[in-house]
Amino acid sequence: MIAPQPFFQPRGTPFSEFYRIRALTELGHHVDLVTYAIGEDVTMPGLRIFRTPAVPAIRSVRVGPSLAKLPLDALVFTSSLRRLLSERYDVLDCHEEAGLMGVVLSKLFGVPTIYDMHSSLPEQLENFHYSRSRVLRWLFDCAERVTIRGSEAVIYICPYLGEVVDLTDAEKPKFLIENSPLAESGEALSAEETKRVRGELGLEDAFVLLYTGTFEAYQGLELLYDAVARVSNPSVRLVMVGGKPDQVEAARRNVARFGIADRVVFTGQKPPSEMPRYLAAADALVSPRSHGKNTPLKIYSYLHSGKPIVATRILTHTQVLDDAIAVLTEPEPEAFARGIEVLVADPKRARELGAAARRRSDEEYSYERYLERTRRVLDYVSKKITLPMPREKPAPSE
Repeated sequence: MIAPQPFFQPRGTPFSEFYRIRALTELGHHVDLVTYAIGEDVTMPGLRIFRTPAVPAIRSVRVGPSLAKLPLDALVFTSSLRRLLSERYDVLDCHEEAGLMGVVLSKLFGVPTIYDMHSSLPEQLENFHYSRSRVLRWLFDCAERVTIRGSEAVIYICPYLGEVVDLTDAEKPKFLIENSPLAESGEALSAEETKRVRGELGLEDAFVLLYTGTFEAYQGLELLYDAVARVSNPSVRLVMVGGKPDQVEAARRNVARFGIADRVVFTGQKPPSEMPRYLAAADALVSPRSHGKNTPLKIYSYLHSGKPIVATRILTHTQVLDDAIAVLTEPEPEAFARGIEVLVADPKRARELGAAARRRSDEEYSYERYLERTRRVLDYVSKKITLPMPREKPAPSE
C-alpha cells in the first residue's frame, strides 16, 4: 500500500487508509505500508509500516495540495521502488496521487495496481483554493487520466467519483466502497457518562450542536458561526471538535466577530477513541459545507450515532443524506439557522430523524458490507494476477 499522507493522523485519507488496512488484514492478507516519516505508528496484525526518510524542514503537511508534498512524494516513490526490488508483491493499493506512482511501478514490475480514489486530483486545486493556473490544472487532469487508465481497478468513495472515472474510461472496473467504518463506536454510552461529558463541557442544560472534523476553508465554518449567531434560542451551544492550535485560535477570533464567543466550546483535536463521547453528548450534529462533491467521513459516524443531522443541501451531502434522515438546508446562514431551530423546537421530529439515520447506517453502511465490498475488489484483481509457472524438472541424463 502506497500512502502519500501523514499516517496516522486523524483526518480524511489517513482514516480511509487505516480502515482499508484493517479490512485487508481481517480478510487474511498482509500489508506493507509505505508512507511519510510524519505520523503516529499503528500496530495491527499483518501490517508492516515502512516510513520514508525524514525531511528535516518539513514536520507537518496540510490537507490538500502543497509544495511540501513534492519532496515527500518523491521519497515515497523511491521507498516503494526499493520495496518492490526487495520483495515480491501481488497487488499495489495506491491512494490519491500515489495512483500515478502505482501505474509506473506496475509497468516496471508487472504488479497490478488498485487506485484508491478519495477525490478528483484537479478539483483539489479548486477545493483548497491552491491555484488557478491552467497549466497546473491540465497537469493534474493528465495525471488523473493516466492513473485511471493505467490501473487494474478503481476504488471510489462516493457516486460522484464514479462519474469522474466513467468520463475517463467507461469500461474501467470500479468499486464503490464508502468510508463508513468510521461509524463504529463500540458500546453505547450510559446516561451517566453522557451527563458527565456534558458537565465537563459546562453544557449540562444546553441544546448542544456538535461539529467534528478539520477546520479547512471548504468545511463552511464561517457559515456555521453566522447561522448560530442567528439562532434565537439562548440555550443553543456549539461544540467544535477538531482543528490545529493555530486554526482554533483563528476560529476563536472569528466567533468573537459574530458575537457568539460565549456560545461556542473548542476542544481541539481528539483521538478517534474519544469521538463516541462527544457524539453521545450532542443533541444535534452539523455539517455546514458550502461547496464540494466528496462525501465527508463524518457523515457516516453522524448517521451511526442516531442523532439528528443538519447539513447543507449540496452534492457532498445528498449522495448519502436525504430529507427522511436529516434536515437539509440551502448553503446560506439564515437557512442553516432555521434548520437548527426546527430541531430545537420539535424534539419528537429530532428523535425520529435520528432513529431513521441509525437505521440507514445499519442497513447500508455496516462494517460487514464494507468488508464484503473489499473482498469483491480483491476477488476481481486476484483473477488478473499471473502467477509464475512452475519450473519443469530437467530430464534425467542417460
